[in-house]
Amino acid sequence: MSAPIVTIQRHIAEEQSLHPEATGSFTALLWDLILAVKMIAREVRRAGLIDILGLTGDQNVHGEQVQKLDEYAQDRIFKAMDHGGHLCCMASEERPEIIPIPKQFKHGKYVLMYDPLDGSSNIDVNISIGTIFSVHRKVTPGEDGRLEDCLQPGHRQVAAGYVIYGSSVMLVYTTGNGVSGFTLDPTVGEFLLSHRNIRTPKRGKSYSINEGYSRSWDEGTRKYVDYLKDKDPDTGRPYSLRYVGTLVADFHRTLINGGIFLYPAVPKPKLRLLYEAAPMAFIAEQAGGIATTGTGRILDVEPVELHQKVPFIVGSEEDVREYESFVNRK
Repeated sequence: MSAPIVTIQRHIAEEQSLHPEATGSFTALLWDLILAVKMIAREVRRAGLIDILGLTGDQNVHGEQVQKLDEYAQDRIFKAMDHGGHLCCMASEERPEIIPIPKQFKHGKYVLMYDPLDGSSNIDVNISIGTIFSVHRKVTPGEDGRLEDCLQPGHRQVAAGYVIYGSSVMLVYTTGNGVSGFTLDPTVGEFLLSHRNIRTPKRGKSYSINEGYSRSWDEGTRKYVDYLKDKDPDTGRPYSLRYVGTLVADFHRTLINGGIFLYPAVPKPKLRLLYEAAPMAFIAEQAGGIATTGTGRILDVEPVELHQKVPFIVGSEEDVREYESFVNRK
């Protein structure tokens, strides 16, 4: 017999039933977000057919050129989430400050942080891109959200996930009870459960890093990558290099197949703690992997600013532990 068809709405509802105290607000929050990513997926799929490719002429808070699809994704998520009554505020990689909920709408007890379109520099060359999100509970008094509600360590996340817009559209998320993956069936417009209880292999066969920066790496990273290139059949080396340049794509491959993704501290950190590293670390740990700065657990990093950047090494448990042994040698 074939497996039963499980929509993401049904899966979320079943998870809610495990918590008798739940009010349904968190479930409704996720449903609103799912609608937004479906609309983004639609525009990504037909981007080459309409006037949505290319630059807007603006720069974001990080000094990066803003793509038209960046702006569309940012606007779509905000408009899907601002009036549901579930959020006290939002924060986006594309905006310099926290995003308040308009006064005319009910405020809620959750905070949403997101990267609306990860890998946007790859949009015009038709490479996989994605959306990353993270949800926290409000921790400050009052109705309005504050900066302190956003600046929480990753281990306090209520949920985290990403959407990858590739050969298929897939949504992967966790609420701290394992990791599930859903693939969008465009014929019915539903995300269907395709990857139940995702587990990252203990060791992989590939590594992912931008080798163009190799001359700037710290000694430990350089020796580790050289080690991966050495031939040793007993340990499965040499590893294969796989690097897309879109975090969602590189992380997704590593999550499913195992291995290691590295963006070390030098020449300088690039990935944002709140919008990229922390949500991906939460997913990785829930799937049996490890995420580290090289010196400590990503989920234990205490944020000090909204757009803080951190080193990010994530992947299979044995591979990441091996990397740490190289960088922490005295």
